Amino acid sequence: MRRVLGLGLLMWSGALGQTTFHGNVARTGVYESAGPAQLKGVKWTFKTGGAIVASPAIADGVVYITSLDGHLFAIDQETGKEKWNFKSRMPIASSPAVSGGLVYFVSSSGALAAIDAATGKPKWVFATEFERKFEAKNLHGYPSPAQTIPDAWDIWTSSPAVANGKVFFGSGDGNVYAVTADTGIELWKVQTKDVVHASPAVFNNTVYIGSWDSYLYAINAETGDEKWSFKAGEDNTIHNQVGFQSSPAVVDGVVYVGCRDGHVYALDAANGRKKWDYSTNKSWVNGTPAVRDGVVYVGTSDSSRFMALDAKTGRLRWNFAAKAYMFSSAALAGDLAYVGDHNGKLYAVDTKTGKLAWEFQVEASKKDPMKILNADGSLNQEAFSPVFGDFEDMYIDTYRFMPIGAILSSPAVDKGVVYFGSMDGNLYALQ
Repeated sequence: MRRVLGLGLLMWSGALGQTTFHGNVARTGVYESAGPAQLKGVKWTFKTGGAIVASPAIADGVVYITSLDGHLFAIDQETGKEKWNFKSRMPIASSPAVSGGLVYFVSSSGALAAIDAATGKPKWVFATEFERKFEAKNLHGYPSPAQTIPDAWDIWTSSPAVANGKVFFGSGDGNVYAVTADTGIELWKVQTKDVVHASPAVFNNTVYIGSWDSYLYAINAETGDEKWSFKAGEDNTIHNQVGFQSSPAVVDGVVYVGCRDGHVYALDAANGRKKWDYSTNKSWVNGTPAVRDGVVYVGTSDSSRFMALDAKTGRLRWNFAAKAYMFSSAALAGDLAYVGDHNGKLYAVDTKTGKLAWEFQVEASKKDPMKILNADGSLNQEAFSPVFGDFEDMYIDTYRFMPIGAILSSPAVDKGVVYFGSMDGNLYALQ
């Protein structure tokens, strides 16, 4: 049992549709109210001091968002004005979860924090063993082969799920944790073979979560006992086609999840047996699938696609050309899927046809100071020429997306408004 700081009271009453990453603790990406069918404009923007890669949560008229400037912000949903902020020691790349008057996030320093939703004051902090990025030798084929390289594309830390009085999350120390939601006392932990930065899905008293060890785990939410595990692809040479960044979505007894091995998987939630897999031709699937009415919606990285797959068969229904990498997870609201792209655009795509309904481009993307975009929003490959000729170029490449306001954040939809963050440091509310 670990020591915690402070105490808090919490009666869990279930996570509402906007209070956690990707809509609910099953991570389906489905929102109850429709978003804007046509873009009227920007309702408001809120500027933070660093890039935003996490996703907003909404509860009781307040939007909560974290930033790489190390802050958790509480923002009035109607006006966009700050109510309070909490400063962490390190950048925050975890999406918040709101439940029972507390806001939870996983810090980049290796801890789960519980913050009072009304005041912004910390209630307690649960410390894990340590935090780190996924790393490997010869990563992505960068020299030197003897150098252990932290992966710059390991963007997020785990976003917590709150269910039945417990908080579940993964850690860079390789463990999946369950702690009490009111006091932060450890209930159990399950060790995997590598970093766990995917976010857990909780359904039918089971926690589903993937690890960088390329296993997806199903864990008994009460006891921490492993129910089953599923092994995805291996890449022991350059460690490119390996690991789960995508979080699972659980619908109708099936777990849908993307993997960096270039596949979308559908697994039986009861036993982990594979129902189907869809190959993306080695393109990473880092976003969490959104699932509704028998269709799975998910984006890809290098192939820059947003696609709809038949939930029963895995067959492709339609493709949308996203132009640039897509790490954002779609929000399904009304007849549209809202999803962000590395080119600084938010797309609203018709879920039936795959046609673009409208798009919004942040001003930083329009200015494109480093000239990394072509006129159509695709990536200018000449702008990504090597600088150092080694793994440092990977960090430069990730940085290039900040000045254009890449959207890695996953949108949340409420009362006809779409909320999302951008690497330009802004939280946007579109109506």
